Amino acid sequence: MALYQFEEHKPRVASGAFIAESALVIGDVQIGRDAYIGHGVILRGDYGKIIVGEGTAVEEGVIVHARPNDRTIFGKFVTVGHGSMIHNAQIRDYAVIGMRATISDYSVVGEWTIIGEMGLVKNNQNVPDGVVAVGVPVNVICKVDKKQKEFWSYGKKLYVEMAHRYTAPGAFIRID
Repeated sequence: MALYQFEEHKPRVASGAFIAESALVIGDVQIGRDAYIGHGVILRGDYGKIIVGEGTAVEEGVIVHARPNDRTIFGKFVTVGHGSMIHNAQIRDYAVIGMRATISDYSVVGEWTIIGEMGLVKNNQNVPDGVVAVGVPVNVICKVDKKQKEFWSYGKKLYVEMAHRYTAPGAFIRID
């Protein structure tokens, strides 16, 4: 895994977390237990702090940063879809960020909220708990229902299992 200290700031990684070799984890970054940090992810905690909660999946190609002396926070069991960009925002527990979505400065995505693919949560936007929001910028279209929670709970469990599978001895071996 590619962990880099920046000045006095070092990444901290809890047990059971997987960080892909091609991911860059720089500076003041805290990664919780059983988190999955996918291939090509950039977690750049040089100016500010990044906190990735327990069981959170940050999928391939995601870019995360924070403003100077500020932070980006992911709660527990958050799913961040491939290619998303998160900058100086707060994503609460169990939220789902769709592929290629952008979550901008000082915004908040509520607990169990789903942001649709390519959605833009704009600067200072607060998306409430338990809703589905889509568009550019996102607008709430409905409440999250029981079927969606069941589906995403299953997906979150799969990524915790994937973190464990990747870290098992002999499971992930470079062959070149």
